[in-house]
Amino acid sequence: MAVALMISGAVAFRRSVSGQPRGPFCGMGICFECRATINGEAQRRTCQTPCAAGMEVVTDAV
Repeated sequence: MAVALMISGAVAFRRSVSGQPRGPFCGMGICFECRATINGEAQRRTCQTPCAAGMEVVTDAV
């Protein structure tokens, strides 16, 4: 999922408590920087979630 988001142009998936943009770092589920809401479930690690047709992905990097 993280790669698909990056291909679509997303570089920041969430913001840190100080407002800094955060995106995938480790790519293997250890750093938790790639978290997003997937199909209504918050704080999912996008680097560990396979893509499927019709998924709803919402990042917190607004």
